Amino acid sequence: MKKKIKQSDIEILKRLFPVVKVYSRRLVYAMLCMIGVAGTTSAMAFLFKPVIDDIFINKDAQMLTLLPLAIIGTFILKGACYYGQAYMMNHVGQCIVKRIRDDLYSHIQTLSLSFFFRNRTGVLMSRITNDVNLVKGMLSEAVTGVIKDFFTIICLLFVVFYRDWKLACIAITIFPMAVIPIVRFGRRLRRASTGCQEALADINVQLHETFTGQRIVKSFGMEDYEDERFGEKTVRVFRNEIKAVRVRALSPPVMDLLGAAGVALIIWYGGHNVIKGVSTPGTFFSFMAAVLMLYEPVKKISGLNNILQEGLAAAVRIYDILDTGTEIKEKDNAEDIPIKKHSVTFRNVSFKYGDDLILKDINLHVTSGEALALVGISGGGKTSLVNLIPRFYDVCEGSIMIDDTDIRDITLASLRRQIAIVTQDIVLFNNSIRNNIAYGNLKASEEEIVLAARAAYAYDFIRALPNGFDTTVGEMGARLSGGEKQRICIARAILKDSPILILDEATSALDTESELAVQKALENLMKGRTTFVIAHRLSTIRHADRIIVIVGGKIVEEGRHEELLAQKGEYFKLHELQFKNDK
Repeated sequence: MKKKIKQSDIEILKRLFPVVKVYSRRLVYAMLCMIGVAGTTSAMAFLFKPVIDDIFINKDAQMLTLLPLAIIGTFILKGACYYGQAYMMNHVGQCIVKRIRDDLYSHIQTLSLSFFFRNRTGVLMSRITNDVNLVKGMLSEAVTGVIKDFFTIICLLFVVFYRDWKLACIAITIFPMAVIPIVRFGRRLRRASTGCQEALADINVQLHETFTGQRIVKSFGMEDYEDERFGEKTVRVFRNEIKAVRVRALSPPVMDLLGAAGVALIIWYGGHNVIKGVSTPGTFFSFMAAVLMLYEPVKKISGLNNILQEGLAAAVRIYDILDTGTEIKEKDNAEDIPIKKHSVTFRNVSFKYGDDLILKDINLHVTSGEALALVGISGGGKTSLVNLIPRFYDVCEGSIMIDDTDIRDITLASLRRQIAIVTQDIVLFNNSIRNNIAYGNLKASEEEIVLAARAAYAYDFIRALPNGFDTTVGEMGARLSGGEKQRICIARAILKDSPILILDEATSALDTESELAVQKALENLMKGRTTFVIAHRLSTIRHADRIIVIVGGKIVEEGRHEELLAQKGEYFKLHELQFKNDK
């Protein structure tokens, strides 16, 4: 796996920019509203001078009538602008987050199986949920706040310098000092946020494993052990959260202290000017109001920087996945092939997973409509061989041909339309039986679904259920027996009606009674199809057209059941061993 290159904050923001740009019109409206909020906030500070000088000192009755109305009007306008910018920015933020989440999920779906073996399910779930939410916070809160506070600072600086430029020069000397703690706090919070999100991903992993594996947890009495493991993970989250809390809690008092120092200096110097008659009380209080209002957005930027750092850290993790390329590449000129009966040929095929050589120089031709059985001890390479046909992995050497076409020259969609798979790992979705069967062909009619169920010997038990085909199967088919679940999977494969069929230990986990029913369904499924059957129980494949024995990634024997027994080789050993065990 290639080492990921660390991306800078600027690079991450540049990558987010095209996504944000799509909503530029709403952003312009939000920006105008932000300017309105900043302008009305500054207007409040500006009005302090006429309120004090004209009403309380000069006792102007006309101003006593006009100024309160002006204040009310200013607040109404500010409220309207605030609502506009908050709605617009949050709407844009939600749109962007939806798009990122959809893109992330869609990209993960395109990645090869090896990616899912390297990355835990809970971690991927955390990227799509927790990390995307942090990016939303960065876009809808931090970016909004920074822009709004920037405009507010500019407008208030205008008021400050307009009222007393000398005093303003003294006041702003304190601002550069505020940048240092903002930067340092942001770095510390980012490290804590990264650690926290990684710990939350570990929690998601354990939740997924233990909730789906509750039968094993309970049967082995491992509840206390899982509690302890979960506690260790929550402790890690707790420690990282506390680190973040410390940073967030320390930011306001530090900023307050710096602000207090600035205010104290202004009061001392400005008070002298008022006493000496150089400035009026109204000018001074208008100036002070602007400075105090100016301090608030500067203080907020410190908190917004914390949200920004958390969002950037999450964006890095998201783009790490989006930058992960699939190992299964489709050629630009790849062709579609028609759905019809096909032969499959392996030519000098070798396959390596990591540094381990799994298959070595496989040569094999399976004619159209032939049923080929693959047997051998576990780990010999049987499943790896059939996984190469739909290009779940690619060969390291040699080629696999469907008829006379290399599968790497066929589009992935077209290639996989030719293939139906039934495995020992039963996968059903928490949906109705009808929709689980129709997963093989979403355009299938009700009649076709029923016919598939009948062919899979599933119709009778489905009709006996309270809601028939509308019965929800539960997570991973938890409400059905093993044989019932497998027959639903076979019905799904029948409905897909693909010319090439792969059966990977499809009956190994079933009891004898269920196996007989499933075996009948499989016989219906195999009719007229080029079939690869991996079987542990040799009794289930004795009528196969041909059997190959794979040992150590090589084909060591090939023939029919009786021929291989007569050779008294590897197949004979497997047969004798299983026969003794069955006794």
